[in-house]
Amino acid sequence: MSVTPAPIPAAFLTEVAGIVGDAHVVRDPDRVASHTTDWTGRFTGATPAVVLPGSTAEVAGVVAACGRHGVALVPQGGNTGLVGGGVPLGGEVVLNLRRLDWLDPVDNAARAVTVGAGATLGALQDHARAAGLAYAVDLAARDSATVGGTIATNAGGLHVLRWGATRAQLLGIEAVLGDGSVVSHLAGLTKDNTGYDLAGLLCGSEGTLGVITAARLRLIPELPERTVALVGMTSVDAAVDAAGRWAVAVAGVDAIELFLRSGLELVCDATGTPDPLARPWPAYLLVEVSAHSDPTDHLAGVVAATAGVGDVAVGRTEAERARLWSYREAHTEAINRLGAPHKLDVSLPHNELAHFMATVGDTVAAVAPGAATWLFGHAGDGNVHVNVTGVAPGDEAVDDAVLRQVAGLGGSISAEHGIGTAKKAWLALNRSPAELAAFRSVRRALDPHGILNPAVLTPPTGRELAR
Repeated sequence: MSVTPAPIPAAFLTEVAGIVGDAHVVRDPDRVASHTTDWTGRFTGATPAVVLPGSTAEVAGVVAACGRHGVALVPQGGNTGLVGGGVPLGGEVVLNLRRLDWLDPVDNAARAVTVGAGATLGALQDHARAAGLAYAVDLAARDSATVGGTIATNAGGLHVLRWGATRAQLLGIEAVLGDGSVVSHLAGLTKDNTGYDLAGLLCGSEGTLGVITAARLRLIPELPERTVALVGMTSVDAAVDAAGRWAVAVAGVDAIELFLRSGLELVCDATGTPDPLARPWPAYLLVEVSAHSDPTDHLAGVVAATAGVGDVAVGRTEAERARLWSYREAHTEAINRLGAPHKLDVSLPHNELAHFMATVGDTVAAVAPGAATWLFGHAGDGNVHVNVTGVAPGDEAVDDAVLRQVAGLGGSISAEHGIGTAKKAWLALNRSPAELAAFRSVRRALDPHGILNPAVLTPPTGRELAR
């Protein structure tokens, strides 16, 4: 896809430079390049400038200037998105929030902290850990993904099974709306029943309703004892059944991840690591448990009593746990080595998950015979990441076939990555005309100039694909 930067008034650049400083309006092509392609490499745009504000007041000034000059913008954090939602595919100005990376002192009594939108997830986790607490949301991209980006997409990640997605951690928010006004509600009280939940509305809005600048976040106990087990399973059916059982039977379960033999072999080849178990198995479950006392015996008892279990590797130390997790977390990078993948993050009802995993490869092959399908994900919450390689970035036949299969089984076309540009044409598979009309009404109300990430999330009226 070739995108030409939109014409931009010289007066706009002058005004914005006066707000954020000349050094923070970047136009050099070499420096701009990293802001115009998403992490997958599938979506590439162009921008006339990358603007890096250093405060909420500066963000408000830039957004107001965009409105006056009719300049569209794309909010951006660590640019780790996977659905083309954080890059300037329409030639917009990029508003990068990485300078807003401050972290307030942890409030131990309230088990909460207020942080800037540009702080990385990894920095927040370290900050909480130093105070004897933890932040529940965790992603493989933790050292690049920003807090603002994870809120904008309502990111899920590895621990949704126990702690919920980002929205469940959000106690308050500060954001700049499309007219340049600032909404700030960061008190973070445990109980606050004073009207509309703007934090909940902005969470998952993908930068279309406001530019998130800060958040008040819930923290959880840092549990001292943690065990990880990597379990070879005799079949995908057995793995899915075990995941459902363990989600209920294992006390303190944080994560239950699923991947297949083909993916494990790809990871081992890409990373040079040995097979983690003594013999190959068709499917693998990785389960993590944390508690105040050692959970190993309890986990071992539940696993041993489960049908379809083969070999098991257990990690007790931090190094052992990290080694076992690496077989799951390295999937994304290993797949990307094969070329820009079509990443279709979906969720299924638990009783349809095994059937979907058994048949989606045939669905792909029917429209793209030369493609390869790679499956992994969060089995504990029904989330599968369908990755398809060997298909041109702009060829959407695979996307259409897979997303229609998902919707036909009662699933969601997006579990945690968002809609972005990649999936907006299919949003009507999961949302009714009345819901889409409500989305557009809210969007017009909070972004009256239509400048906030205009290319993402909601398809133009009449452009939705038929159910």
